[in-house]
Amino acid sequence: MLTTDSYPLATWRLLHTPPADGATNMAVDEAILRAVAAGKSPPTLRLYAWSPPCLSLGWSQPVADADREALRAAGFDLVRRPTGGRAILHADELTYSVIVPQDDPRVQGGVVTSYRRLSAALVRGLELLGVADIVADRRASETGVGSVCFEVPSDYEITVGGRKLVGSAQMRAQGVVLQHGAIPLGGDIARICRVLSKRPDPERVRRRATTLSEALGRPAAWEEAAAALAAGFAAALNLRWEEAPLTPEEVAAADALRERKYAAAEWTGKV
Repeated sequence: MLTTDSYPLATWRLLHTPPADGATNMAVDEAILRAVAAGKSPPTLRLYAWSPPCLSLGWSQPVADADREALRAAGFDLVRRPTGGRAILHADELTYSVIVPQDDPRVQGGVVTSYRRLSAALVRGLELLGVADIVADRRASETGVGSVCFEVPSDYEITVGGRKLVGSAQMRAQGVVLQHGAIPLGGDIARICRVLSKRPDPERVRRRATTLSEALGRPAAWEEAAAALAAGFAAALNLRWEEAPLTPEEVAAADALRERKYAAAEWTGKV
């Protein structure tokens, strides 16, 4: 794996967007991907949150895994991600997305190689927060089939004390890598079980996953975690930040993608 010194210094955009519903968040990620692919926006680290809380399904996950009645009763959103993986309940969470051309040395190579390089940046951010006992460079000791992303760590995912802390997924399109992921800040990591149709065992989820507050032994604020994550990316990947908002073109593209794709029943129910 490359070290920090192996990367040439680069300037990326650091983008903080306000909390948004699930369809908007996924549309913004794709709008940035398109802008980066067209050379109209720089590589971007986006940090964001969700309002209201939202259950996101992986690209090929059956919509039947979601209990829509339970979601409505709880006031939660439902969205399908453009990336794979299993369901995540986005509540009290720091979410990141990295959008960068595939020829950038930080993501060159296959999916696993680039995933591990970006994981090094996530680990550095967690270390800056004070998280100990982090493991991110290990093959999973077991595999499993289920509906919950945080129930079983995948290869090279970030765990603390043997429990999964970060859930990430990646896609590639138009010569660009998009990787986004969730870092639960607090609350009950097993509350997702109440909004899934098969009602996974909450105790199993609690044994296998954790939150940032649990890992730190103290409350973790979104702003603190976001600052540490940005610092971790800069340190691990030899980056300097240019803070800038979405461009008007990105905003327009996100609005269109939200209505035509991510908020559309055809997309949500495609599997």
